[in-house]
Amino acid sequence: MNTDNLRTFLLLVKLKNFTRVAEQLFIAQSTVTNRIAELEREMDVKLLRRDTRNVALTEEGKTFYDYARRIVEMEDACVSAVRGGLRQIRLGATNAIYEGALKAPIFEGIAQGKLYRVTIGHTSGLLEMLWDGLLDVAYVYQDVRRAGYSCRPYWQDELILLVRSDKNGFPGGITQEQLKDIPCAMCNFSLQEVGSYLRELFPAGHVFPFEVDNSNKVKDYLAAGLGYAFLPRGIVQEELESGLLCEVPPLDFDRMPIPSYCICRTEDEELCL
Repeated sequence: MNTDNLRTFLLLVKLKNFTRVAEQLFIAQSTVTNRIAELEREMDVKLLRRDTRNVALTEEGKTFYDYARRIVEMEDACVSAVRGGLRQIRLGATNAIYEGALKAPIFEGIAQGKLYRVTIGHTSGLLEMLWDGLLDVAYVYQDVRRAGYSCRPYWQDELILLVRSDKNGFPGGITQEQLKDIPCAMCNFSLQEVGSYLRELFPAGHVFPFEVDNSNKVKDYLAAGLGYAFLPRGIVQEELESGLLCEVPPLDFDRMPIPSYCICRTEDEELCL
């Protein structure tokens, strides 16, 4: 049984969305579909019920899920033992935390001989993967207190208003009143506090020209010179340094601070960066 198929199945059960699974695994959506179909052919049962809005386990799928998790965990333990004790550290992080704070230390660790498997996702999904033993460490935007787990502050980011440098109509800064008149994209962050902050900056019922739940897609919107958008500073460090994008300073409202946290099982604290 192909463990890549099993890992895809486990992630699909958690995310309940083929597109999101494909994005996190950096594969085509058709590959996700084919992997699930192959598992169902091998088992000769339907593991999932699928419709246009939902993915749910069948009764056979619920039984299979527990075995799939154990098989994957055993494979990881086996690989670690065979490699002479070198353990592949399974990290999960939001895209902004990875780009802004994790990428450099991960690459430094790889240069020192460490092994990593990185999953990029939203806070809620990453925490579910951590609770289910699919991650060793999660770097997320939620301060969680849970028995048997360690949670410590990791990094402080902030939400800033951005535009392509040659399209900046407010080099001296912008007021909240002026926000309603600019073509500003809305990134539907899973972090509720950020979403509330953004919507409160605009009038009730404001219609955004572009709404998406992926911050990289917002970067594409900015790079195309189509308008403005709020993003965490960490995710656009390279674009700011290169001069492609610039920040529009707020004149009568505050930038929102975004603290992040490192969460792991208490016995795995040495795996944290």
